[in-house]
Amino acid sequence: MFTTTVSPRFGDADGLGHINNTVLAIWFELARNPLFRIFNPNLDISFQHWPLIMAHTEYDFVGELFLPYDVEIRTFISHIGTKSFTLYHEAWQQGRLCVTGKAVVVHYDFTKKQSTPLPEDKKLLLAEHLLDSAKG
Repeated sequence: MFTTTVSPRFGDADGLGHINNTVLAIWFELARNPLFRIFNPNLDISFQHWPLIMAHTEYDFVGELFLPYDVEIRTFISHIGTKSFTLYHEAWQQGRLCVTGKAVVVHYDFTKKQSTPLPEDKKLLLAEHLLDSAKG
């Protein structure tokens, strides 16, 4: 599991006083950075060195998030395939699970514009963060 703590900004709140639902996509993306370092340690985002592309994301809002309390994002691997893997995210605030989400990431060659097999050494590193199958 990877954890990232986010301190909500005033501008993250909506007119109802909640953290706006669009903010979670940004926070979950931020929480993927440690995982992305498995594939690209310096986070060099030039297409010559970046081996991943996002294929799908989804979010379930199961509780409200509020200012000014920090939010802990927990990131797990829920599935490892031949050419892709699935991430499972949770956003926790004050001991409450507030948002869950999934993201499918594909190992990708931007020059050839096609998916490629996940390297075996990367699969082993991803497997260290596998989620208990009861949640995924």
